[in-house]
Amino acid sequence: MSFHSMWAELLPVGRSSVSGGYRRYAWTGADADCRDWFRQQAEARGLAYETDRNGNQWAWLGDPAAGDAVVTGSHLDSVPDGGAFDGPLGVVSAFAALDELRGRGARLTRPLGIVNFGDEEGARFGLACVGSRLTAGALTVEQAHRLTDGDGVTLPQAMEAAGYDPDSIGPDPERLARIGAFVELHVEQGRALDLSGDRVGIASAIWPHGRWRFDFRGEANHAGTTRLADRRDPMMSYAETVLAARREAELVGAVATFGKIGVEPNGVNAIPSLVRGWLDSRAADQATLDTVVTGIEKAAREYAAAHGVDLGVERESFTPVVEFDHALRDELARLLGRDTELKVPVLGTGAGHDAGILSGRVPTAMLFVRNPTGVSHSPAEYAAEDDCVAGVSALADVLEGLACT
Repeated sequence: MSFHSMWAELLPVGRSSVSGGYRRYAWTGADADCRDWFRQQAEARGLAYETDRNGNQWAWLGDPAAGDAVVTGSHLDSVPDGGAFDGPLGVVSAFAALDELRGRGARLTRPLGIVNFGDEEGARFGLACVGSRLTAGALTVEQAHRLTDGDGVTLPQAMEAAGYDPDSIGPDPERLARIGAFVELHVEQGRALDLSGDRVGIASAIWPHGRWRFDFRGEANHAGTTRLADRRDPMMSYAETVLAARREAELVGAVATFGKIGVEPNGVNAIPSLVRGWLDSRAADQATLDTVVTGIEKAAREYAAAHGVDLGVERESFTPVVEFDHALRDELARLLGRDTELKVPVLGTGAGHDAGILSGRVPTAMLFVRNPTGVSHSPAEYAAEDDCVAGVSALADVLEGLACT
C-alpha cells in the first residue's frame, strides 16, 4: 500500500466536521479506530503484531528478542482540534519506508520495529507522552493511576473501558533492552526547514519544557451589583499574568503560553470564584526556562495580592533538555548526505516527543519534514505531499543504513 493510500485511509478518522481538526483522544472511539488501522497495516505486511503492557502498539519484522533492533514510528493521537500530520506522519511514513525497503530488495540484518505510542499529546489526562513515560519508567504506576480527565474518569477506568488491563501498566525495561536505536520522523513544528529550503532535517535537541497550573481563588459575587472596589476577581489577576508571561518570554527568547483555562462558576453574570490556567513554557536551556517561569510566578503573586486573590502554583509535568545521541545523529547525517554530499540541516525544537522520553534509555534520533507555514497543533497544519514522500525516502535510507549492515 502506498503512502498516499495509507494517508487517505487514515485522514477521516477522528476528524471534526465542525472545525476540520482532529479529536483523537486516548482510549476513546477515535483512538480505537486509529489502533485498528495500525493493526491492519501490520497484518497486511505479515508483521508480528503486539500491544505492550502500557497500550503501545508494535509491529515487528524479524525477532525482537534477538535484540539490537532498529525501531521507528510516532503516535496517532492528537491535541484538541489538532492537525493531520503531528504524529500520524511518522507512523504512516514508517510503514511506507518498510515498503520502500522491500521494493529495494534490502535484506535486514537487525530486527525492525514500528511503534505507535499511546497518549503522546496528553489531551485527555493532561500529561504528555504517557505511553512512552510508563515504558521508560519516567511515570510511576501510582502517578498514572491518579491521572483523571475533565469528566473525572481515571486513566485505569478509561483503559479498562477500552478493553485494556490497567493493572499491567508500568516500566518495561526488557522491551527497551531489545532496542538498539529509535528514529522518529515528525513534521517540523516551525519554519526552519522552509526558511533554509530543505525538505528534511535532523533534530539536535529538544528544549526543556513543562506545564504549570495556576489557581487564582477569589470570591464569587453578582456581576451587576458588586462595586469594582469591593471585588476579589481572580480573572483580573489571571489576565495580567497572561500578559506577564508574554513579556517574560520575550525578554530571553523563550516561549510561554496560557492555552487552557477553567472558570468557576463560569456564569456570564457572575464574578468568578476560581480561575485555573495552565502555563506551557519552553526555552533553549534550563537556566532560561527557570528565569521565565520564576518571573511569571512572581508577577502572578503580585497581581493576586493586589486584587485580594489567593494563588496556588503546581508543576504538573516537566521534561529536561534532551540531547539526542550524537553518534546516531551523525550517522543519520552521513547516511542522508552519502549520495548527494549535501549537508543535512540539524536543528533544535521546542516540541516534546516520545523520542525525547526514550533518549535516556536507548539511542534516539529524529527526522523532520518541512512545514511551509510552521503551523502545528491546528487544523491548518500542513506538509506538501512531495515533502512527505521525500521524508519516507529519507527514513528508508536511514533504516537501510542502520538495519541492513
